[in-house]
Amino acid sequence: MTIVVLGSLNQDIVISTARAPQAGETLLAHGHVHGFGGKGANQAVAATRLGGQVNFIGRVGQDPQGSDYLELLHQEGIGTEHVTISSTVPTGQAVVILEDDGQNRILVSPGSNAEIAQRDVENARALIQGAKVVLAQLEIPIPSVQLAFEMAQGIRILNAAPALIVPQSLLDATDVLIVNESELASIIGAPQPQDPAQAIAGAQLIRGPKAVVVTLGGQGAIGSKTSGESWHQPGLEVDVVDTTAAGDAFCGALAVGLVGDASLEDALKQAIKVSALVVTKSGALNSLPNRQELHETYGGWIK
Repeated sequence: MTIVVLGSLNQDIVISTARAPQAGETLLAHGHVHGFGGKGANQAVAATRLGGQVNFIGRVGQDPQGSDYLELLHQEGIGTEHVTISSTVPTGQAVVILEDDGQNRILVSPGSNAEIAQRDVENARALIQGAKVVLAQLEIPIPSVQLAFEMAQGIRILNAAPALIVPQSLLDATDVLIVNESELASIIGAPQPQDPAQAIAGAQLIRGPKAVVVTLGGQGAIGSKTSGESWHQPGLEVDVVDTTAAGDAFCGALAVGLVGDASLEDALKQAIKVSALVVTKSGALNSLPNRQELHETYGGWIK
């Protein structure tokens, strides 16, 4: 059974610095590197390396970055039949400011990602309807995500990132909602939770999804179901190098767990292990582990 990822493909420029500049301030960085990113791509690659069979729905520009991205997806074993090419808009770009403490700030120019239209989703109807899991984010037009979720027959996972106003109709079409603290605050219109108990209370305010998962960085994550069940899964102590792809790795791992019929609780535990591995390395795609690395560090995949 397959995972369909509907999402963004960006070229990243990662700038390493002691700290982010304040308004009107210019700083000299340690250096910079170019790489592949985008929440959709990161989540798709994370799922593939963990053993998922993944097909991608997205859009790149008619430029070297777009060609390089298609080649990368092929190399990772991700289906690209529904990755289209824009002749007018360049491939999406993201600037990642990576601070010495491992925290990051990201600015995204959507580029061709903004052109993913409902017709592209309609063209992939058979693929979407045959998938066991459909995973999407909010770096592409929301109406396209909405249509994909309405036609999906499997588990619909929405990573509501970046923090935007999410229509109730999309929440109603979602089975599992994944957010971080700021995204939760945006949806419920309240301050960010300061601890797991506040995150659980906030998650219980959301109507529509069958389950809400809130990632809490080093504190782990919480899960809350419409049945009333909620729990906190603590994080793992690791030396943090770069948090850029941690959330995306979590989403990809959770999708692989659910496609393999794991419970949400077990899938969440495994996703925390994967994201803990990711933050010990720098970069986005090159930090995403495979099952062998997971086995060597934490004793394997879900039992």
